Amino acid sequence: MTETTPTALWNDSSTLSELTTAIGWGAVGATCNPVIALAAIRSDLPRWQARIAEIAAEHPTATESEIGWQVVEEVSVEAAKLLEPTFEAHRGRNGRLSMQTDPRLHRDAAALAAQAEYFASLAPNVIVKIPATEVGIEAIEEATYRGVSINVTVSFTVPQAVAAGEAIERGLARRDAEGLDTATMGPVVTIMVGRLDDWLKVVVERDGLDVDADHLEWGGVAAFKEAYRIFGERGLRARLLAAAYRNSLQWTELVGGDIVLSPPFSWQEKFEASGHDPQPRLDLPVDADVLATLLSIPDFVRAYAADGMTPAEFDAFGATRTTLRQFLEADADLDRIVRDVIVPAP
Repeated sequence: MTETTPTALWNDSSTLSELTTAIGWGAVGATCNPVIALAAIRSDLPRWQARIAEIAAEHPTATESEIGWQVVEEVSVEAAKLLEPTFEAHRGRNGRLSMQTDPRLHRDAAALAAQAEYFASLAPNVIVKIPATEVGIEAIEEATYRGVSINVTVSFTVPQAVAAGEAIERGLARRDAEGLDTATMGPVVTIMVGRLDDWLKVVVERDGLDVDADHLEWGGVAAFKEAYRIFGERGLRARLLAAAYRNSLQWTELVGGDIVLSPPFSWQEKFEASGHDPQPRLDLPVDADVLATLLSIPDFVRAYAADGMTPAEFDAFGATRTTLRQFLEADADLDRIVRDVIVPAP
């Protein structure tokens, strides 16, 4: 895939052993989020517990959250070093390690943009995640203008992807107008294809809808294909990125375009073991019967049409609420890891 098509492979993990293996399979970048960062810390917990104790001793007034995020920074910078050769070879378009802004800032555009700018200063090849919420869209444009390469996250739908892509475009245009560099920036707009499928299944069960269960496996794929068509039509410079895998269709149906596929390491292992050589299928439409089934679900209509939601409606979408809550819970779990070091249980 990576040798015969323009499709790039990124690894959905910053755990060093997984990222190293994925690079051997052709991965040229890595994504991360609070859940993934927490997993990376837990994968080498004794080491990071010792580092937490050191940070706490060095900064006696630091809060649990401040100590935990210092560890996240160190995990991310360490992983970013593995990708520096690729970053240099690709002149900034690939070779990037994603860091996600603190989900607790999701209501504050200025704070998101400021943290994004700070994270981008930690290593030359950091790309920063900002959520595709109403506030996040504002922060995405501003951070892009400041020269931060953005990886849009908490994004599941065509209207979110298009709004984020256009916000990036406005930020890039502002830089172009001032003669600032945009050629070495590498923004991407994620669609968490599997999380859209997850939400559609919740809706079908909740509302008692009679639909073919197999067709529900195509929701994220259909949304991604439609977003890809619109990005090309509108000339948006950001690449689309598929993440949050739930089935192999989210691999085989999305190969072929100038996009990024970022499966979790466990899915990469399955794909590598399959021996399957996927052919370009991104431009092929989803079967009409499958699409008709999906369009019978009101929340899929909202997710599929470019004007299906306004930014003011993004925050209330079920997948957005579910994912933000999971990311906030990961923050709380990281606080607990720090607490167990600095205030051990009796």
